[in-house]
Amino acid sequence: MSSKVPPVILNNGVEMPQLGFGVWQVPDAEAERAVATALEAGYRSVDTAAVYENETGTGRALAASGLPREELFVTTKLWNSDQGYDATMRAFDASLARLGLDRVDLYLIHWPVPALGKAVDTYRAFEKIHAEGRATSIGVSNFLPEHLERLIEATSIIPAVNQIELHPRLQQREAREFHAQQGIATEAWSPLGQGKGLLEVPAIVAIAQKHGRTPAQVVLRWHVQLGNVVIPKSVTPSRIVENIDVYGFELDTEDLAAISALNENHRLGPDPAGFNVT
Repeated sequence: MSSKVPPVILNNGVEMPQLGFGVWQVPDAEAERAVATALEAGYRSVDTAAVYENETGTGRALAASGLPREELFVTTKLWNSDQGYDATMRAFDASLARLGLDRVDLYLIHWPVPALGKAVDTYRAFEKIHAEGRATSIGVSNFLPEHLERLIEATSIIPAVNQIELHPRLQQREAREFHAQQGIATEAWSPLGQGKGLLEVPAIVAIAQKHGRTPAQVVLRWHVQLGNVVIPKSVTPSRIVENIDVYGFELDTEDLAAISALNENHRLGPDPAGFNVT
């Protein structure tokens, strides 16, 4: 099946599918099956990370798909313990080897880890990797606006993407506004709030019934209409197919207002300001 997902144009002119497939917390062997299912369903963007320990399975699925490399958009991330210029270069080589690729489409610093103070040196290695053509785009994940400001001041390439926790209970308006000002694409991880009651919220259920869609499709459609890049994760084939089917309907102003009212600034994951795990 070919993909019907429209692209977001990154600040370097690269096209990134707006909806992709995430493999966080998916074991390596299972990742191979899940990614294969996703590619068959029409996904062309796959998001992994060194710390997920499933780059190998992800790479196997990409290779076995038979899809041309230029049709695929592959993201991976550098883990915190590998920050620093030289360590980053080694870690990137290892990620490429596990993926079985000679380049990735997007390479992200997984967390800012402010206590380490190595984000700038790490990003300079990213710039080198980008200059070599081994990462078509480079960016960050979980960076707060103040982290981004310091990085932008000290380096020469504005990140193409910042991947952050973002869902109706954590709508990240300040961050999204800052990204828009800087030309950085906002990418949402845990876009469905890890399902923790969010998909049973009466407002979302009512909108789903109104459109003849599922609550998950409503939440993903909300992300799409905000302009976010979004990477839902599932290992259930029916949900993998369901999650990409969000382009045949549109939320109206009333729907968007109802979802906007759900914001609680509630994080499910760590606060990047103090997350210093290596």
